Amino acid sequence: MSRSARVAGRAGAVLSRLWSGARLAPAVSVYHHLHAHPELSGQEHRTAEFVGARLVDLGIETFRCGGTGVVGILRNGEGPVVAYRADLDGLPIQEESGVAYASTDTGRLPDGSVSGVMHACGHDLHVTVALATAGVLVENRAAWAGTVVWIFQPAEETAVGAAAMVDDGLWEKAPRPEAVLAQHVTSLPSDRVRIGVGNVMNLGDSWRVRLRGRGAHGARPHESIDPIVLGAHLVTRLQTVVSRRVEPGSPVVLTVGTFHAGTKENVIPDEAILSLNIRTPDARARETVLSAVRRMIVAEASASGAPEPNIEEISRFPRCFNAPEQAGEVAAVLDAVFGPDNVARDLRATGSEDVGWLADAIGVPLVFWMFGAYRPGREPGDMPSNHTPYFAPEPEYAIPAGVRAALAALGTRLDLPS
Repeated sequence: MSRSARVAGRAGAVLSRLWSGARLAPAVSVYHHLHAHPELSGQEHRTAEFVGARLVDLGIETFRCGGTGVVGILRNGEGPVVAYRADLDGLPIQEESGVAYASTDTGRLPDGSVSGVMHACGHDLHVTVALATAGVLVENRAAWAGTVVWIFQPAEETAVGAAAMVDDGLWEKAPRPEAVLAQHVTSLPSDRVRIGVGNVMNLGDSWRVRLRGRGAHGARPHESIDPIVLGAHLVTRLQTVVSRRVEPGSPVVLTVGTFHAGTKENVIPDEAILSLNIRTPDARARETVLSAVRRMIVAEASASGAPEPNIEEISRFPRCFNAPEQAGEVAAVLDAVFGPDNVARDLRATGSEDVGWLADAIGVPLVFWMFGAYRPGREPGDMPSNHTPYFAPEPEYAIPAGVRAALAALGTRLDLPS
């Protein structure tokens, strides 16, 4: 029997069934706590302490890595080694979900300003699912053999957390896995899963662009080089990168997320600052698009008679590449757990992920998939999406879905009793 056939027939049917409804209430309590107390990227100090303490309670050896990252090593005899990643950080968004355990916490941004903080991307659910899954495996050691490396990664939203853990010696301190697994909650019903092969997420680049002009009195604009007018032309011109520089149908996204300039209506400022977010499907498209964007920024400044702008990289997301063979094995298991009609093999998202650093750093396969946040039967328009102030997964549905998917996928790598 092939490994994939054995996996579909046994791992999905064995490990995923270890989850029981009796485990739900404690997991929901963990989720409520994490959701109410999010922390910004690189500042996940309380979250790391909470996760570390939970792992110790489970008897799992732990160490800190990459600043606020936490690693747990669950050993259960001889057998394969597999890594499972969950991310820790929240977003600078003021929550408006209306749930009783909504976050009222604040955090300090790099520029010193204070913002509301929210788990608007579901990382609190990722942590909850990982801890619950670890607890299931600890309590059912007779059902499997091998080692699971639990990676609780900081700063996914800024694309530096995974690389920081690797640079801090993650794979020198932890057993080297034969694969890295990760999943992400999204605005789907909890009985649905999405997976794909190849690049399943876009590469991501964010830039801060400082347009330099010459200030003047608002009544004497001819004495100025107006960076606001320059910036307005640039924002419009940049929209042509996707429409005119990229092949139709390619999942390229270019967003101007912020535009800051000036202090008073009758003063033309010296500068304007824009932030850009650029998503591209592969390395070739990334090179084409970034070159076009840089060329337009410089050309628009030149056309205005302005000095050359300053371009600063904010973040750079790597590829998120699902290895075909291993992703096929996981998809077969998810079919067995959720039913083939509920497992879509079309995952190709325009968002970005930095989990690829963990696998690519040591040349092992990655498998990444998405599971649903909401009660089955909810209408698509009634499921707020990630990165909005209204994102509110329903934990009583999402947690069991995430744990069952995690257990089934882990079973594709771990040994099972004969």
